[in-house]
Amino acid sequence: MRLRRFAALLALSALLAGTGCGASAAGPAAGSGAVETPPRATDDATPEAPDPTPEEALRERAEAYVDARSTRERAAGIVMAAAPGTDAGALAAFAAETGVGGLILMGDNIPADASALAQLTGVLSAAAEPPLLIAADQEGGSVSRLAWDALPAGAALQSSEPAASETAFAERAALLASAGIDVNFGIVADVPRGPESFIAARALGATPEASAERVAAAVRGDRGLVRSTLKHFPGHGAAEGDSHVGIPSTPEPMDDWRASDALPFRAGIDAGAELLMFGHVAYTAVDATPASLSAEWHRVAREELGFTGVAVTDDLGMLLSSGVPEYADPAANAVAALAAGNDLILVIAGHDRAAVDAVIAGLAAAVDSGTVPEERLREAALRVAELRLAGPGELPVPGEG
Repeated sequence: MRLRRFAALLALSALLAGTGCGASAAGPAAGSGAVETPPRATDDATPEAPDPTPEEALRERAEAYVDARSTRERAAGIVMAAAPGTDAGALAAFAAETGVGGLILMGDNIPADASALAQLTGVLSAAAEPPLLIAADQEGGSVSRLAWDALPAGAALQSSEPAASETAFAERAALLASAGIDVNFGIVADVPRGPESFIAARALGATPEASAERVAAAVRGDRGLVRSTLKHFPGHGAAEGDSHVGIPSTPEPMDDWRASDALPFRAGIDAGAELLMFGHVAYTAVDATPASLSAEWHRVAREELGFTGVAVTDDLGMLLSSGVPEYADPAANAVAALAAGNDLILVIAGHDRAAVDAVIAGLAAAVDSGTVPEERLREAALRVAELRLAGPGELPVPGEG
């Protein structure tokens, strides 16, 4: 029946077209009785937007979180501080009252065993939303917070194949993760200049090439368990001396640095390290200012090495201990660090509760006054928020995808 109707309509249309009853090329004349064929529908609907990638979704969540915060809250969120003792309630209260984005656990924060540490970090993780970053310096060997970590580190791994570094750091990362620690300031990417170097026993390799292989392997070992940190950029090996009590310096030119000290950092960044720690060392041919406060070294890390993660200072308390008058003010040091390009401000030595509050207030005041652009604080806060919102291994790795 439908076919017969359709054929009749076609015949009627043909008849009307050939009768010359006043129809023109533009369509039927008024009053002709002809029924105008409706225009053919076109598929001009707007296509549905594709689902955001995991990285885009993470950035959207971070933006929503950061944009809802005040300047003071953003400033507090980019500070990682230390507080004394193993009283989980007191540590959680410190974090909640200050609003810091993370806590670093030092020796006096570590209970006697892994189970007790996991209970403590469980309380801390629940003290903020998104969860606090909980960090430790767990290189192994001479720099170790977990007494039950007997895994090889530093000097022992220098004389082993790179695969041994990956295994050791995977097992170390598992210890940290099971104890509730999600950031390890543990991968020494410095290249010592000899066995007597300040950093020699802690470095993963005795040459740039050997160090690069082992640093990349260590990052792979950490992946998916804890967030890796490379330190002490741009390299403590060329700048001899202890940066806990001074500001070691070197005249090494940039071209020499690119061919030597840069190699382990580049390898670790390419392997996916989420954090890069800037050391209190000065390469005077590049910038007389310590790298931790140097905009030029942050530019090099971002533009030349392609680092996209969280730039973190070494402990700003070390600058207080240097004895250099211009670094005697904790808040001024923090403001200079943010302005230079750091995203996470680490404050430990010499920073009691009052000093932490002063650092946060100083950062907020610098932004409010225009001394530091508001967008610089927002950029830092976004990177730290992404780290807090993402699980280990969920941040994009350079070169993947």
